[in-house]
Amino acid sequence: MNKNIIAIAIAALGFIIGLGLLGNAIKNRNKSENTISVTGLGTKQFTSDLITWSGSFSKNNVDLKSAYDELAIDRKIINDYLISKGIKQGEIVFSSVDIQKQFRSYNDSNGNYVQGEFSGYNLTQKVSIESKEVAKIENLSRNITEIINRGVEFTSSAPNYFYTKLASVKQEMIAAATKDAKERAEKIAENSGSSLGNLKKATMGVIQITAPNSNEDYSYGGTFNTSSKEKEASITIKLEYQVN
Repeated sequence: MNKNIIAIAIAALGFIIGLGLLGNAIKNRNKSENTISVTGLGTKQFTSDLITWSGSFSKNNVDLKSAYDELAIDRKIINDYLISKGIKQGEIVFSSVDIQKQFRSYNDSNGNYVQGEFSGYNLTQKVSIESKEVAKIENLSRNITEIINRGVEFTSSAPNYFYTKLASVKQEMIAAATKDAKERAEKIAENSGSSLGNLKKATMGVIQITAPNSNEDYSYGGTFNTSSKEKEASITIKLEYQVN
């Protein structure tokens, strides 16, 4: 008899505890659901203030020293030309010389590739410029055929554009995106007859830099366009607020 009473008491106590836990779970669930999550956007357009440009030139000769001497002559022609266009000597950087052995090759009667006898050396060197005089380097890259007309076998690359004050731009965008998100949250709360409570969580997206009015895709790790002088940056901020 006493055992039955004890068992009933234990069961009743367990039932009461269970109701308490369920009530807390429902309360906590409702509390966690009583939030607003919004995403704000911050954008900024700007013009690049730093440009990089490069080109390469090469010489071929069966004698390595002769190839070096001929490449040195071309290097001086290029350097003098750049100086004549107002480029500072400190902005001109020549890379080390890349040396490749060349061989005459052919396909035999069975169609197999055969590397034949040595035919000479190919020496290639790269010249690069980094400058804040964007317009000057742009003009230089467009008129580089003047070097070719001087007998230099020269290949020019497209310029790359950068912005040295990106940190300040990012701060402006974060402020704009945060303001945008908060205004959205306030409007949602107002329309639902509630008021905005404390900020619970803030998550910042990655910065995306593209050419204005382009169809460039955003990437998970962030896009960084270097081919366009004019740029548009954007960033998102996700805010989660408690709703009262």
